Amino acid sequence: MMDMFDRINELYDKRRMAELGGGDERIENQHAKGKWTARERIDYLLDDGSFVELNTFIESRGTDFEMNGSSGMGDGVITGYGKIDGRPVYLFAQDFTLYGGALGEMHGKKIAAVMDLAAKNGVPFIGLNDSGGARIQEGVSSLDGYGQVFYRNAIYSGYIPQISVIMGPSAGGAVYSPAITDFVIMVEKTSQMFITGPKVIETVTGEKISSEDLGGAHIHNSKSGNAHFQAENETDALNHVKKLLSYLPNNNNDKPPVRTVTEDALQNYRPGLVDIVPFDSTRPYDIKRVIEQVVDEDSFYEIHAEFAKNIVVGFARVHGQTVGLVCNQPKHLAGGLDIDSSDKAARFIRFCDCFNIPIITFEDVTGFFPGIKQEHGGIIRHGAKILYAYSEATVPKLTVIVRKAYGGAYVALNSKSIGADLVYAWPNAEIAVMGPEGAANIIFAKEIAASTDPEKTRQEKINTYREKFANPYIAAKLGMVDDVIDPRETRIKLIQGLEMLQYKKEDRPSKKHGNIPL
Repeated sequence: MMDMFDRINELYDKRRMAELGGGDERIENQHAKGKWTARERIDYLLDDGSFVELNTFIESRGTDFEMNGSSGMGDGVITGYGKIDGRPVYLFAQDFTLYGGALGEMHGKKIAAVMDLAAKNGVPFIGLNDSGGARIQEGVSSLDGYGQVFYRNAIYSGYIPQISVIMGPSAGGAVYSPAITDFVIMVEKTSQMFITGPKVIETVTGEKISSEDLGGAHIHNSKSGNAHFQAENETDALNHVKKLLSYLPNNNNDKPPVRTVTEDALQNYRPGLVDIVPFDSTRPYDIKRVIEQVVDEDSFYEIHAEFAKNIVVGFARVHGQTVGLVCNQPKHLAGGLDIDSSDKAARFIRFCDCFNIPIITFEDVTGFFPGIKQEHGGIIRHGAKILYAYSEATVPKLTVIVRKAYGGAYVALNSKSIGADLVYAWPNAEIAVMGPEGAANIIFAKEIAASTDPEKTRQEKINTYREKFANPYIAAKLGMVDDVIDPRETRIKLIQGLEMLQYKKEDRPSKKHGNIPL
């Protein structure tokens, strides 16, 4: 019979076997591709000495095929918990050196078990993905493993923050778990996401395409919108996780972290704001310059930066408090709302509402983007998502109308009529059914046509319409705007508003859930 020391030695041998994953040669291959091993990623992400591994000795129950000739200790995924900047997190890291990180029955159950622990304890969950997809050798049981994970991604959505980092291939069914999570981070050159790989596409269609062009980091950050961040390397990707968590609460019952700010009240007066936005409403400018003047220094953290650039979303701090920003970007499509920007904004608004993050909207919008392509693509359905998201949200909601606010887009972007708590307008704001140019052409069409100088008459009518119908004081008289403010006092007004709304409580009718126009 073995004595205690023999048992301890056996334990150390098994742990060493688990730490080696697929073995030294496969670890070297991983490094040669510019990728870290699963354990190296965990070590960098978590605070020193904080990681506690769970289910180390789980192995596949499959007996068919050689399974790459490995013992399979850990079944190709490492799970456990630890801390980031002193805050608890649960996580998994797929081990590409073992079975190519492919997901099998026990692999899926192992991830599901640690997700359940994260939910029970109400702390964020992080997935470090590096997987070739379903483990073919295990057949249909691998698909059940995926279902176990997808189900938990869905039911814990809005309860705990979920972050996915794609650090290698994520193919087939493997892409759907990240797609359900709140944020997806991809690494340039080494990470891909696709349903059907390049080889299958070539076989079926004859079209040759690289993995990078099919589903690389740039494609998913700029075209598909499936990813929120494009990292230069793995270090950068994991730094994104750390930074992202600094803005988020542990769960939906907590409030986001607050940073102490020791600034004189006079510092909140921002004279630079009057020089950023051109008085001519047709001239573009960068809304990020406005954001930088209003939020705490170096606190703006943009989300989805390369996708649907006509809307800017991201986190920031205002007097130490985390806020979510939704801002039209006049540099792109004149800040108009199209299909992609509607989706981008709506999902971000709903995330903020899930996790008690106040929403600040900077509005300068010409309207919903016109055209056959947008109409046939469903701009009505997609645009309705913004209306739904703002109306549904119960967190503090503040709007600053910086310049233009026209038509249905004005209503959609957190107007008083759909639940804004506070709406401010700058003195040059134009709030109207449509732009003065278009309105004048319709209302005064006969007078312009009959004029001896149509262009002069047209310009006069445009100015008349702007002064009479499009200035912010008309909306303020009707209670649609709470105050017309000096742009230089914008930060002061937002600090005061957030403080006033910090105890806001607002209920919605009791129901199972709404039916957002997906």
